[in-house]
Amino acid sequence: MSRIVFTLITALAMAATAAAQTGTWQIDPMHSAAQFSVRHLGVSTVRGAFTKVSGSAKFDPTDPAKTSLDATIEATSVDTRVEMRDNDLRSPNFLEVQKYPTITFHSKQVKGAGAGKLQITGDLTIHGVTKEVVLDVDGPSAPMKDPWGNQRIGASAATKINRKDFGVNGASGVVGDEITITIDAELIQPPPK
Repeated sequence: MSRIVFTLITALAMAATAAAQTGTWQIDPMHSAAQFSVRHLGVSTVRGAFTKVSGSAKFDPTDPAKTSLDATIEATSVDTRVEMRDNDLRSPNFLEVQKYPTITFHSKQVKGAGAGKLQITGDLTIHGVTKEVVLDVDGPSAPMKDPWGNQRIGASAATKINRKDFGVNGASGVVGDEITITIDAELIQPPPK
């Protein structure tokens, strides 16, 4: 009898965990960032980040196909810790942020990619050009409740792109064409009202 009770309690706990994860989540901009890396002169790697990331996700742990992600990055928030380089990246030489102030991602398909992993295919728009990319995702993590009663989950996603595919053509020969992008996101779900 106690084994049946234990099994029932375990099943209810797992169902509660899945229910807590299911639903709409908001990207917490204070605890999320999009980083990138690119080769410089073929001899070193320059790393930077976009510090303003927002968006939302729908996540169903029982059916990854019902999962979706929409994210927006403010291109003006680029930060490589060198002001002159950041200004160049914002200029028409690279991101042309006056004309294209945001970088966006809109998912089209999500599938499981092993334990604790997802593969998200979607449209990435940089510099006014949209291309399909695949994000390899670690997570999302199990939900946890913060001190204010909100549920939180975290995930990391990575992909590689060729900047010239997006019309970002500045400094050929100086800056590599392949860009590695990593997004670390914390997502929040307020308690039901």
